[in-house]
Amino acid sequence: MTSDAGASRISSRDNPLLKDLRKLAQDPGAYRKLGRIWLEGDHLCRAALARGVKPAVAVFSESFWPKAPADWSAGAIKTVVVADNLLRDISGLESPAPMGFVLDVPSRPELLPDAPSVVLDRLQDAGNAGSILRSAAAFGFTQVIALKGTAALWAPKVLRAGMGAHFGLRLIEGVDIDALDGLKVPLVATSSHRGEWLHKAELPHPCAWLMGHEGQGVSAALEARASRHIRIAQPGGEESLNVAAAAAICLHASGAALHAK
Repeated sequence: MTSDAGASRISSRDNPLLKDLRKLAQDPGAYRKLGRIWLEGDHLCRAALARGVKPAVAVFSESFWPKAPADWSAGAIKTVVVADNLLRDISGLESPAPMGFVLDVPSRPELLPDAPSVVLDRLQDAGNAGSILRSAAAFGFTQVIALKGTAALWAPKVLRAGMGAHFGLRLIEGVDIDALDGLKVPLVATSSHRGEWLHKAELPHPCAWLMGHEGQGVSAALEARASRHIRIAQPGGEESLNVAAAAAICLHASGAALHAK
């Protein structure tokens, strides 16, 4: 490794930082072991900076470094420049990004009893989890609680699907169902077969929406805690909706109801 103009240059594939980045990019749970997150691409990095996040390391490809905006490296504790081919080897994208940030994993925040929330119950698909985080942020739900068995919220695919929403949310992951005892807001369960029709219901706000497993839905134990059950009208006759689509519809309805008051 060499250093110039405030940046360290890496040209060896065996560099310890690059080894860690490969793990973070390829293993969804690696951030839990390493205590760091790999944030790839300018959109996610801009979203982090906009929320006041200070990167531990800013990483740039050798060809991109001369034209990189100054604020991208100025906000980082350390800046490194990596040979283009080595950074491409790390990337989890079809079109590799020329830069990224290494962030320290945020400490788990305390659960806020009265916060408008979304509870994720054993969601498996990273794209669904990230999409729901994005909808939550868009429609004013500030806290997301992921029960054990849910996709790792800071995994690369979830981060990409979330499109920066992570940095505007309180994310509490890996908790047991009993953690929900700390919520004072009503729990609202989605269902494909029972409950009030969403378009007719008077929705409580704030509340916590319960979003269940892609195939099994909300667990019986979690459903038993709900004070309301809601279903979405599907005049086209489909059996059920994708959980991320259902979440977007429900969270929008809650947000719209609040805005109308």
